[in-house]
Amino acid sequence: MSKPILIVIAIIILGALGWYAFNQKPSPTPAPVVTSAPQTSVPAQGEVKEFVMQSWYSPEDKRPYFSLNEMAVNKGDRVRLKVTNTFGTHDFTIDEYSIKQETPVNQETVIEFTADKTGEFIYYCSKPNHRALGQWGVLRVLAN
Repeated sequence: MSKPILIVIAIIILGALGWYAFNQKPSPTPAPVVTSAPQTSVPAQGEVKEFVMQSWYSPEDKRPYFSLNEMAVNKGDRVRLKVTNTFGTHDFTIDEYSIKQETPVNQETVIEFTADKTGEFIYYCSKPNHRALGQWGVLRVLAN
């Protein structure tokens, strides 16, 4: 074979390998504390505190809401939130706990984490303008 043909074949092979490598999707890293199904294990310390709330968008006043505006737990408690979105597109976010979970309509979404920091933390829907319109609340984590 002539040298120009070998160069063309090498370029085609390298191009194909580059295309393949570029189009490979990295395996997703699972979120360690947010699940869409309840976890069955109970932590060794702290109680499990469960809260149930609804998330929706009101067509009457054009505002999004959470039905629960305040939660209080003790440091070390395992927190289990059951959020049901009844209308609209929403999520549930707590920045300090790295939680951002979509809440599909008409499905209960279970979010679990350990309250390992004391203080007041804002939870909210991060969809455009939802927090500004009032779809937020406060999680208070109290020292034991």
